[in-house]
Amino acid sequence: QVELLESGGGLVQAGGSLRLSCAASGRIFIINGMGWYRQAPGKQRELVATANRGGRINYTDSVKGRFTITRDNAKNTVYLQMNSLKPEDTAVYYCNAQIPRSTGVYDYWGQGTQVTVSS
Repeated sequence: QVELLESGGGLVQAGGSLRLSCAASGRIFIINGMGWYRQAPGKQRELVATANRGGRINYTDSVKGRFTITRDNAKNTVYLQMNSLKPEDTAVYYCNAQIPRSTGVYDYWGQGTQVTVSS
């Protein structure tokens, strides 16, 4: 089994910063992609940022220049540094890991961490 443990969410004023962390543990040999998604009330879950094992990074347009994703492969950990936060960034943030098995590549998710940005 695989567990993704997230931390770092909270309440911050607009313009502030937060850093999210996600550590994967369990039956892991290798992780392909790791990343962050978010879901605001009444909206679908959306991609925020992803990083593959080789270092290729992808951001959704609304966070480019404000958020930075980094990854520590040795620790199976991914981080999301969020700067210049806006009220529209308010959401539950979920960590994702794509782990290959003999039968295919599977998505694993964290429990989610709340990020609230006040205006």
